[in-house]
Amino acid sequence: MINFNGIYAATVVPMEQNGKIDKLVLIDHIEQLSNVEGMTGLLINGHAGENYILDKDEQIEIVKIARSVVSKDTVIVSGLNFEDSHIATEVAEKMINNGADSIMIFPPFSWALTYDEDLIYNHHKLIAEKIKSPIMLYQASINAGSMAYNLKTLERLLTIPEVIAIKEGSWETARYDLNRRLVKKIRPDVSVMASGDEHLLTCFMIGTEGSLVSLAIIIPEEIIGLYRSILDNNLEAAVKYHNIIYPLAKSIYGTHPSGYATARLKTCLKLLGKIPRDKMRSAMEPLNNIEIENLKKAISLAGLKLNNYNN
Repeated sequence: MINFNGIYAATVVPMEQNGKIDKLVLIDHIEQLSNVEGMTGLLINGHAGENYILDKDEQIEIVKIARSVVSKDTVIVSGLNFEDSHIATEVAEKMINNGADSIMIFPPFSWALTYDEDLIYNHHKLIAEKIKSPIMLYQASINAGSMAYNLKTLERLLTIPEVIAIKEGSWETARYDLNRRLVKKIRPDVSVMASGDEHLLTCFMIGTEGSLVSLAIIIPEEIIGLYRSILDNNLEAAVKYHNIIYPLAKSIYGTHPSGYATARLKTCLKLLGKIPRDKMRSAMEPLNNIEIENLKKAISLAGLKLNNYNN
């Protein structure tokens, strides 16, 4: 039985200038993160991994690459974000067969327009019954419209036996607390993983079984350190880690428009010399100079060294 609790780095997908996946850089990205001491695993094909824009074959290939690179003890969680439930089921099965330990089911963006509890439940149930493998739910931000599940829907989703965890991304600590209390009342065995990078400290103090976060690709040791400090009831150490994490979280996720978060993550990795390009698959333009300078300041505040080429 796999213990899914702990810290996961939510990876990006490095691109070549023509928009194709840069597999060699991706391998290096995955390998470096999986070898960080205390890293439980990786979340691949998440929002940071541009799951909403990669085709199904690319996503399955990313699972194959990750499994071929990491140790057998590294837990691989693969995101799944498809409108069509039958395509989602087909892809989920292939992800499991190619090395994913768990599937995280993201709410498709169309769900933000209208709320249909039966559709939400049936989508998850179809996938669960097909793969018979551990599933993680994704609780979207309270600002994401109908993509954020209400308590009744969340309670119903918890009746699916394959559900073993939830990435709780309400991005509001009161709602996080409310959802966590519900989950622990209904299914104490289900792990509630804090997701709001700007307030990880607060959520961790309320209670958590870990986190699957993109900031762990930039400052993995600090995210792990924060989690361990809370487990050890060492608030002084936790606050120190929080003060390193917060400026980066604010500049990446707390700056308008929030849809640029993945681009900011890639730019940070480029500024640190971790990837050669910050190319996005979409039509999004490179970040402007104001954005880049803001990220440079946050990187410096975190005590990280800018790559000389980008300085």
